[in-house]
Amino acid sequence: MARPTNAQIAEALLDRHGTSYAEEAGIRLGDDPKPSPLYRLLCLSTLLSARIRADAAVEATRALSAAGWRTARSMAATTWEERVKVLNRHGYARYDESTARMLGDTANLLLDRWGGDLRRLREEAGRDASAERELLKDTKGIGDVGASIFLREVQAAWPEARPAIDGKALDGAEALGLTTDPRRLAELVPAGRLPELAAALVRVALADDAEEILAAGG
Repeated sequence: MARPTNAQIAEALLDRHGTSYAEEAGIRLGDDPKPSPLYRLLCLSTLLSARIRADAAVEATRALSAAGWRTARSMAATTWEERVKVLNRHGYARYDESTARMLGDTANLLLDRWGGDLRRLREEAGRDASAERELLKDTKGIGDVGASIFLREVQAAWPEARPAIDGKALDGAEALGLTTDPRRLAELVPAGRLPELAAALVRVALADDAEEILAAGG
């Protein structure tokens, strides 16, 4: 059987895994995301950074939102004990105490420095992706991995971050026999679907199901 084309692989990949982590967590970023979805994405990026299953991080993010903590201000108004309780119930039994502390510290930092609005972080960075990455890492719980996750998920709305395809996403591309050049990978989909492509490539690396996707693309 002939190998499917890159376009066919990309189509099969998105058919199987083409949901961004933000969308899975119920976060609607759109073309011009407001403070609340951006803040919730930062929370998701923090939770996904922990050594825990991605689905648990998504579930915990949804639970934080369901509790009404959708902005830095509402999170800062919670107690450590309240945050621990929600996280503990949703897959974070090993990390609940430290993560709860980080969420509180980050909420306060965002309020003090950017008025709780990550659009102000973007403007402080001059809409430069490298500078945005460094500013994101000033928040508690966000290191290189968390900053990469945030930029991968927000890149449809923040074009300066494109193409944000790195780390685990490139591992997924390699498993599929695709190029590991982010710019060439980005050519496989419209700019608005880059978060989905990046998330799908990460899922391939995690699920180790490249052969099934290649078979589906043939």
